[in-house]
Amino acid sequence: MSNMNNNYERIPQEKFEFVQMDARLHDKKIDTKFRSFFADAMLRFRKNKSSVVAAWILLFLILFSLIVPMASPYDIKDRDKLYVNFPAYVPAVAEMNLGILDGSKVYASQNEASMNYWRGIAEETGMNPVIKIVDTTTTLVKYRGKMVERYTYTIEANRYFELGCVYRTLSYKQFEELQAWQNETGIQVIYPYVESKDIMDITDNPNLWYEVTDTKGSAKLDADGNLIPVYSTRKEIEGAPYNSLRIPGDDGSYIYSIAKSGSVNVRVCYYNYYRYMNEGREPSYIFGTTSMGEDLFTAIGVGARFSLIFAVLVSAINLSIGAVYGAIQGYYGGMVDMILDRISDILSGVPFVVVTTLFQLHLAQKVGIVPSFLFAFVLTGWISMAALTRKQFYRFKGLEFVMAARTLGASDSRLMFKHIFPNAMGTIITSCALVIPGVINSETSMTYLGIVNISDFAGTSIGTLMSQGNAAVTSAPHAMLWPSIFISLLMISFNLFGNGLRDAFNPSTRGVED
Repeated sequence: MSNMNNNYERIPQEKFEFVQMDARLHDKKIDTKFRSFFADAMLRFRKNKSSVVAAWILLFLILFSLIVPMASPYDIKDRDKLYVNFPAYVPAVAEMNLGILDGSKVYASQNEASMNYWRGIAEETGMNPVIKIVDTTTTLVKYRGKMVERYTYTIEANRYFELGCVYRTLSYKQFEELQAWQNETGIQVIYPYVESKDIMDITDNPNLWYEVTDTKGSAKLDADGNLIPVYSTRKEIEGAPYNSLRIPGDDGSYIYSIAKSGSVNVRVCYYNYYRYMNEGREPSYIFGTTSMGEDLFTAIGVGARFSLIFAVLVSAINLSIGAVYGAIQGYYGGMVDMILDRISDILSGVPFVVVTTLFQLHLAQKVGIVPSFLFAFVLTGWISMAALTRKQFYRFKGLEFVMAARTLGASDSRLMFKHIFPNAMGTIITSCALVIPGVINSETSMTYLGIVNISDFAGTSIGTLMSQGNAAVTSAPHAMLWPSIFISLLMISFNLFGNGLRDAFNPSTRGVED
């Protein structure tokens, strides 16, 4: 104690002074800005990093579904019968030899006859299907009593160049218009005709323009190892006059069409014929094509647009019905609550798949496929929203501000929708964000299984694209891959975004399932 007193004695007297002895104290004005409930919720939302990332991904997917169908050069109705399940291809990127977007497919066990076939397409059209030879295998086989080497190749080929030439039947007017386009653009589309008798009577392969040794199409080479052309020169079978571009080496003797029932049959390079049919535009498919010959990039955008609009519409209808139904349950309680709850229990026991199937079989014939599909979602979809609203009304209806309003003579409708419902709105609205992915998942499942077909109304859907891709998953994996990635990102992002939104508006429910 003595030491403490000594310490106080060391402090000079002038250091001591009375504070605010004669002053009057007042509350100071708060300098901080007022923060609204919404701003406070957004502040909490931004702290949830996974939800913020999900929100950006979700925004990107929504913009993708809105912009791509409008900006794409292709329409969902643009279908090519030959470019079916073709891989991704963009000509400008393919020319860079980056190994991506080059329309490539790997072919194994290609023998010399096959390599001459690829060579024939390259020499005739100027478009080499063989991007590169991946591997070469040499084997010794016995041939006519001698051991000879046989080569087997694994190649990477451009599927769009692989088509080479195809047969097309054109009217005389179409044949003239095609010649005029060739003259205008300098692009060779029509190639000399080949008679089947000159290629061992093979009639189903328009890319055989050279002599063959057997019906398998094995090439016969000259002394220098070159292919020997067998283009027809018989003018008596020529279908229509040809006054356009001719291939190198043609002195005017080759014919380019034959007559066929009031029209002409011609050999055309399909890649260039596609350009002719599409105003000079080359085939360009960022995600490849579907089994229907549609641009997969555009198809995903169209399908996603329908899924999002449909899900938001269903959620809005279910919110409206469920909010009113649940408000009546929660506010009045007692016998009213019990009766309405039993009705909800009966409806919730009806299987959704059964309802959807029955509606598609019967109701769709009267009101249409999409309205009947919508009605199937609405029939039982509002029940969960009603249960949530009911719980919120039970939570708020006994609080002081509601009792005060009732004491002042507020009507039941005013108490329900002016006092209680606005306080429950945050939980209800954020729950809608979690309902939307559920609707998208159900809609995708129904269209994937083929129970509902909305292609005639919407063009296509993600579920339809996945179903088509599943049928060709081994030969064209991209047709299944891209729709699956899109729907996976959409579902995960919606759920993370919805959870983050719920936690932001209702911090007390963090980590709790409603």
